[in-house]
Amino acid sequence: MRIRAAVLHEMGAPTPYATSKPLKIEELDLAPPGEGEVLVKIKAAGLCHSDLSVITGNRPRPTPMALGHEAAGIVSGLGHGVKDLQIGDHVVLVFVPSCGHCVPCAEGRPALCEPAVVSNTAGTLVSGERRLSKGSAPINHHLGVSAFADHAVVSRNSLVKVDKSLSFEEAALFGCAVITGVGAVLNTSRVKAGSRVAVIGLGGVGLNSVLGALAVGARQVIAVDLRDDKLHLAKQLGATHTFNASDPDIAAKIREVTKGGVEYAFEMAGSIPALELAWKITRRGGETVTGGLPHPQKTMAFSPTQLVGEERTIKGSYLGSCVPVRDIPAYIELYRSGKLPVDRLMSDRIKLENINEAFDRLAAGATVRQVVVFD
Repeated sequence: MRIRAAVLHEMGAPTPYATSKPLKIEELDLAPPGEGEVLVKIKAAGLCHSDLSVITGNRPRPTPMALGHEAAGIVSGLGHGVKDLQIGDHVVLVFVPSCGHCVPCAEGRPALCEPAVVSNTAGTLVSGERRLSKGSAPINHHLGVSAFADHAVVSRNSLVKVDKSLSFEEAALFGCAVITGVGAVLNTSRVKAGSRVAVIGLGGVGLNSVLGALAVGARQVIAVDLRDDKLHLAKQLGATHTFNASDPDIAAKIREVTKGGVEYAFEMAGSIPALELAWKITRRGGETVTGGLPHPQKTMAFSPTQLVGEERTIKGSYLGSCVPVRDIPAYIELYRSGKLPVDRLMSDRIKLENINEAFDRLAAGATVRQVVVFD
């Protein structure tokens, strides 16, 4: 079938993207779903910093590639062997198509699925196939999803069925922003009630970490960003303290207000200075968690003596250490009960044709979550 998709042909385009137009809206050929695959009519797709990182080249991927990885839609076709979904089901797409059989999957850690990391890096579906093409030229898939398109063929393991009463724009956020941000708090760190928590970087993922910390009963939630408007939103959501990251004395001020630092510091900016700040404000015996993705060549130095002598922990969080089939329905219920008001993080609804301008806003930090809505 013929579809319309946003395709990246070359990384590293200059800003503004409204002028350079790194994403081209093109007609592509989409092959039918193969064994264990599903055709999905995309209804809504969120713009995430991980998409932007591919555009900039901070997250190198093979091109040409149809971008987009956070989405929701309707099942429109079933490949052979798919028995547990029906045409018309509403689904959230997940960017790690866990196989269920490798060692990490067997240990209950599907975010670390070994076949998925191979296929996601290669730009294929987990089957190793590419279902997208333009003429005779194959087009790479982004994280097994490629959701900036009106239709997508994905692995059955990239889908979680959700209740039809949830709007597609809201449902899409649960495929990345919510499970990554909330999951880092609930799964990766298992933050305890009464703890002190800091979140550095208040994009869609970081603000979801703020919501997660509030939901589990943290006594102090410190929100840090370079933009005052995002700090204001964090305060409205319930953050107890906010700090602008441009303040040269920020680390000392946070350690003062928290009486020595936080038990859990989450870096969600994808920035080495942000991670260094998270490390500085973590108290003795505390945990520094990073869910950001700076360029792979960027590094950070810290003292092993401090790590040992203070019994500190530094760890990564990918996909919020989630089990999507378990956690997405649970987080949706928390949203419906008012404990995770993720709808307040939605900035704009846009059309596919305006996606380059939307990435300009994302690159400037002037938005939280923009969602491409397909009619």
